[in-house]
Amino acid sequence: MDRRSFVQGSLAAAGVLAIGGAATKARAAGPIKIGAVIDTSGPLEVFGQNKLRGLQIGVDELNEAGGLLGRQIQLVHRDTQSNNQLFAQYARELTAGERVDVVFGATTSSSREIVRPVVNRAKVPYFYNTNYEGGVCQRTTYCTSTTPAQMVEPLLPALIEKHGKKIYFLGADYNYGQISAYATKAIAKAHGAEVIGAEFFPLDASSFGATINRIQSAKPDIVHTVFVGPAHGSFWGQWASAGMVGKIPVSSQTFGLAGEQLRMPPEVSEGIYVCLNYFEEVSTPENERFLTRFKAKFGSSYGYISEASMAEYQALKLWAEAAKKSNGTDADAIERAAKAGLSVLAPSGNVLLDAKTNHCILDMSLARMSGGKFIIEKKFAGVRPSNYGDQCDLIKNPNTNKQFEPKL
Repeated sequence: MDRRSFVQGSLAAAGVLAIGGAATKARAAGPIKIGAVIDTSGPLEVFGQNKLRGLQIGVDELNEAGGLLGRQIQLVHRDTQSNNQLFAQYARELTAGERVDVVFGATTSSSREIVRPVVNRAKVPYFYNTNYEGGVCQRTTYCTSTTPAQMVEPLLPALIEKHGKKIYFLGADYNYGQISAYATKAIAKAHGAEVIGAEFFPLDASSFGATINRIQSAKPDIVHTVFVGPAHGSFWGQWASAGMVGKIPVSSQTFGLAGEQLRMPPEVSEGIYVCLNYFEEVSTPENERFLTRFKAKFGSSYGYISEASMAEYQALKLWAEAAKKSNGTDADAIERAAKAGLSVLAPSGNVLLDAKTNHCILDMSLARMSGGKFIIEKKFAGVRPSNYGDQCDLIKNPNTNKQFEPKL
């Protein structure tokens, strides 16, 4: 090669390298994209609107602090309109079209199971942040909200000690209700109590008169409920109309998640026990700061910030901490950080990711409704998630990809 050809070739190569370097620099300077598939219209908007707001607060905090890994955060939301048919479409749009770095969202388990395989194939980390029946075991999926064991294990022993050993169970007739009944029976038995009756209801059931009559005849010490959706909410008014408020203690795994206590007369909700990871009434400096920011941004129209809303915010903090620790946002980077140990201090308390299951070890609060508000009676630190029969172990078996159910 003569000198002129060598110089021209070298300049051309240098040009390619310069262009490539500029492109890499441009990508690095671009925003980190967070995808969200959250229902902000339709029947599930009572959960979805504040879920999205929780993410928005988290994004604002990160950006005001200089972003993440030197880049600003961009939230890309798709309203899935409480329609399962839209979840696959929007998950593909976010991962393949928008090329987001992470996906948050889905409320129901059925919508999660639509999103999860789409996001997994795209090799993007997925954070599911709604209380659910437990059992999902996959290394790129992170389930950050409460499972039945986390609610029932602190709640039932406290009620058994205070009120007695005979329990009547009422639940929604699908996975969450059935598996919660399993957890209730197992925990009751471990504490010398028993479930003396159990009934399950379709999601559109709204008449509970016959059930209330059977409860009155059975004379349990505790009624434990897992109601889901607006139709099931009719139970509380019918229970009060039957004169049962204050006669038999009632506990719930779901009451307050949609802020329904704000729409009910205090005398109807009086005395309901709930054990959750988060209530607005939690007294921590982190929660005070969060509530101040939330109210300043959204005014008074938001209703009530429940665990369902807070879980999105806490999940974003976990994901951001993982990205910082591993200096990356891809699925492998988030997985490395998760396995190395991941925790954040959130408004609800300490949130620790369990690397074995990709679920969270959470601080739980036992509260009782009084005067239309939750009064926190007791706190439980570091309550572990459900892991039925110890079947999920992503450290030993990282290629697991299924949802386990209890070994009955």
